[in-house]
Amino acid sequence: MAANAQLRVDQLPADPLLHVLSLLGFRDLISCSYVSRRLNDLSKHNPLWRSLCSTHWLLTDADRLQSGVSWYCLFKQYYTDLGRYMQYYPALKRAWEQLKVFLQLRCPRMIASLKEGATEVELNDIEAQIGCRLPDDYRCSYRIHNGQKLVIPGLMGSMSLSNHYRSEVLLDVETAAGGFQQRKGMRRCLPLTFCFHTGLSQYMALEPAEGRRMYESFYPCPDQTAQDPSAIDMFITGSSFFEWFTVYVQDVVTGEYPIIRDQIFRYVHEKGCEETTGDITVSVSTSFLPELSSVHPPHFFFTYRIRIEMSSSASPEAACQLDSRYWKITTSDGNVEEVQGPGVVGEFPVMTPGKVHEYASCTTFSTPTEFMEGHYTFHRLANKEEVFHVAIPRFHMICPPFREPLVRTQKAAASYPPRLDDHDHDDEFCDGDGDDFGDLRGINMAALEGAWCPRHI
Repeated sequence: MAANAQLRVDQLPADPLLHVLSLLGFRDLISCSYVSRRLNDLSKHNPLWRSLCSTHWLLTDADRLQSGVSWYCLFKQYYTDLGRYMQYYPALKRAWEQLKVFLQLRCPRMIASLKEGATEVELNDIEAQIGCRLPDDYRCSYRIHNGQKLVIPGLMGSMSLSNHYRSEVLLDVETAAGGFQQRKGMRRCLPLTFCFHTGLSQYMALEPAEGRRMYESFYPCPDQTAQDPSAIDMFITGSSFFEWFTVYVQDVVTGEYPIIRDQIFRYVHEKGCEETTGDITVSVSTSFLPELSSVHPPHFFFTYRIRIEMSSSASPEAACQLDSRYWKITTSDGNVEEVQGPGVVGEFPVMTPGKVHEYASCTTFSTPTEFMEGHYTFHRLANKEEVFHVAIPRFHMICPPFREPLVRTQKAAASYPPRLDDHDHDDEFCDGDGDDFGDLRGINMAALEGAWCPRHI
């Protein structure tokens, strides 16, 4: 019997070998190139690197043609420049591209405010300036786009009420470095956003200090019951820059937030928060306002936006007018309050087939979670004696997670008011369907002493 001939992998025909190589990641593919001359040649096969360029760098045939080099060389170029960010780059690049497509269609004037990406040298210089390392997910995003120009509207969302406006700009890295905090209570915190009208910023903790976790994002909220100005509570908005940014973009491009006057309004529509009574549908979305809220004392400010729509298929005889509203408000500690009054925000909308009426209102609570439900009372235009109720679906208002500063948790509990879950509070409700914001309990925006403003303003 003839001896079995040994078959070496690199002696296989090209087609099955290329199929095997196509299943490998780029590191294994490079390792194969050192095995033999034949595998070295095959491992540079253009279609292999075309797939890898698409996977890791989201590159297209047009990008390759513009570069004038092979897919293998193009991959090397990107890896040399951006290789440290491979963990984040595809998702962040895709998020930016999806966001720009959305903005072009719905908020075109925001596109012009986006800045070109920063260079590695510029980011390294910022690290040297602030004496702190920037996380790779932040650096990666800023290599793609260096935030936006200091203009309104801000990319990171807006909110508008009768006498209050907020719009958060995504800061470029140079401006953010100018607002890098070293003061007690905010040490090693880098601003991510800035609002011209309120001075509000979201920050990212670059070091685990004063009760903060490394790289989490938050809104600072001064403790107004403490004597120590460094006692700053935190409304947490993300565990990392990557989560903070990609979750926001996903909410924007999937229509989670409404677009109003070319601005992204950060109202959240609770799934299933819609109810139809006859020909009229009512839906509700809500938003938490950190700049008008505090943890100490417990004061949580919410706004809600209500959409009332009459079906276009309704008969003309179904036309009606809203007379009054009724609310049942329940807080997380079990307190129930009932509120009723004429109209909505001073109006008595007339509903006809196909008409939509929207309005925004607000409310304050001393508990971090609560829900509201109720009904509107209407009468038919053709017969004022015909009065009926239209249900308002139950909707929840939940403030983001918050954390106390280390300076507070280290003090004796007896020196400070009890925590939220240890004390029954007398809630002051304001359903907001008037001209005021209710009891703001002296929220002191100036308590953000040391708060900064971008130098360019």
